[in-house]
Amino acid sequence: MAQGGLGRGLNSLIQSNKPNTEKEFDLDLADDKDRVLQVKPEMIVANTDQPRQDFDNDNLKELVLSIKEHGILQPLIAITKDDKYELIAGERRLRASKLAGLKTVPLIVRGVDKQEKLELALIENLQRQDLSPLETAIAYKKLMEEFKLTQEQVAQKVGKSRPSITNTLRLLNLPQEVKEALMSRKITEAHAKLILSLKDEKEQISLFKKITQQNLNVHDSTKVSKTYNGANKTARKNYKDEAREQKLQSFFNARTQIRRKKQGGEIIIEFYDDSDLEEILKKVK
Repeated sequence: MAQGGLGRGLNSLIQSNKPNTEKEFDLDLADDKDRVLQVKPEMIVANTDQPRQDFDNDNLKELVLSIKEHGILQPLIAITKDDKYELIAGERRLRASKLAGLKTVPLIVRGVDKQEKLELALIENLQRQDLSPLETAIAYKKLMEEFKLTQEQVAQKVGKSRPSITNTLRLLNLPQEVKEALMSRKITEAHAKLILSLKDEKEQISLFKKITQQNLNVHDSTKVSKTYNGANKTARKNYKDEAREQKLQSFFNARTQIRRKKQGGEIIIEFYDDSDLEEILKKVK
């Protein structure tokens, strides 16, 4: 796991490749931040701000086998909560450890507030690429709403570009059944963005059903999407307007459309929320 966002490298904190089941620590040592504690799994509760909601059972079984063979190679990270520990990072490892029957697991205790807890859990999952695109979008939205962060601030915290944050947040505008399919990885993020390119919800659902029922890849899905009215309007757009749209999108960091009418036309700049709109207005000024 990359070091960014989680302080000093975790490898320097690991004392052994296998958990030391002979020595156990209690909560009196919870303030020892530089030390790997050995804690009973039942003393650790799940993170209430865990961005990840879907856990693949097959991958979990593989992790159980790996832990039985090699132990936990990277300690869990937690904060103290009442008389237990609340997990920040490492829920898959905790679940697998319980299934593997480990008596203790390696744990690093951190003193963080609620915002830092959510940030660390999000960053840990992003660095491991464990989150589905929709889980990532939900986590971004939670950071923005609970802690009044702008998209730019979220981008800085998670090491992503602002347009990347914006595009991910737009996935939350998908119809519910499409979001559920994206969450369970029945469709890819590329499929989801293609569905989102259609403005009419009925067309979005129709394209989604064709993708899933016919098991279409992204290339074939793109061909099908062009049969819809919304996509046909885009297809008829001249190359000069497409180039102009690209320039506008690059300038505003927002999805932009040029729509021609019989006389003149209109420029549409999309925004996700008020902070997004304020950023666009600053650039207009």
